[in-house]
Amino acid sequence: MKILSLVGARPQIIKEAMLNKEFQEAGITEILVHSGQHYDYNMSDVFFSVLNIKQPDYNLNVGSGTHAEMTGKIMIEFEKVVIKEKPDMILVYGDTNTTLAGALVGSKLKIPVAHVEAGIRQKPKDMPEEINRVLTDHVSSLLFCPSELAVKNLKKEGIEEGVYFVGDVMYDLFLKMKPQFKYEKLEELRLKEDEYIVCTIHRDFNTDVREKLETILQQLAKIGKEKKIIFPIHPRTKKKIKEYGLEGYTKDLIITEPLDYLNMMGVIEKSGMVITDSGGLQKEAYWCGRRALVVMEDTGWRELIENGWNKLAKQEEIYEKAEEILSERNKKYPSNVYGNGDSSKKILVVLRGIS
Repeated sequence: MKILSLVGARPQIIKEAMLNKEFQEAGITEILVHSGQHYDYNMSDVFFSVLNIKQPDYNLNVGSGTHAEMTGKIMIEFEKVVIKEKPDMILVYGDTNTTLAGALVGSKLKIPVAHVEAGIRQKPKDMPEEINRVLTDHVSSLLFCPSELAVKNLKKEGIEEGVYFVGDVMYDLFLKMKPQFKYEKLEELRLKEDEYIVCTIHRDFNTDVREKLETILQQLAKIGKEKKIIFPIHPRTKKKIKEYGLEGYTKDLIITEPLDYLNMMGVIEKSGMVITDSGGLQKEAYWCGRRALVVMEDTGWRELIENGWNKLAKQEEIYEKAEEILSERNKKYPSNVYGNGDSSKKILVVLRGIS
């Protein structure tokens, strides 16, 4: 069996690497194609050294552009590779323009497409990622869902064939990396377990409007007078705080530079809770056994909202909702929401079964 995997962003590269190991052990040939949408092969990255991530067999070098330009360029160049390699299956990941382009090429050439991380849905429906997800799911032959909710989302849209709940490949990664989590930051910043909050804010809808960012910082400052908040600051957020002259709100926050994955997981694992607008961090907090306040109107990871583990909050609700989470100390942990950490193996079983 020959699989053609198409990636275009860092999280997709990492997911592919988790599956590549399984393919190698099973004797499946995998050709890796990088679209060049976000070319970020930083070989000093911890994931690259631990996972032995390989260089792509093809790089399409599409670069930046409008959504239409990028999707069109990827389709044109990827089609050439597909025709040359004649794969049995095309594998795409997530919700980028690369994902949609690969799915469209495969479906039009009548080659089965497998979508890893299928069934995720999030409002607003006109956001580019949501459009990519929905269209990719509707042209894919195999849909590998990270949660039971994702399976239900597909069923609502009439998609029931070829749907599998396999769990989240990123949970496989989390478990693999967990023995290497670092805790030096706690000692350096004099943080005691359960007695501090980790906060990350970087989404444009939270940072690019002065009033919204100011409200967020006001809310965090209020919490910061009562509980330590470590705030690894994203370059976008740092820039906007300075641009808007909002530095005064950060004096009670522990501002640091962005933390790498191992240090970030270390501080989250020992925290009291997390406040974030990051998609990945919502799940990572859950895997660390910590609850998250999600500063978004909606999230693709609704299962953690529906089971009450995480909470959504508008900018002006942060203090109130954080107090609610901190007061609910005995909340029962909802286990196995994203599988058991064997998603890569389950995907392999399905692929071998149809080959």
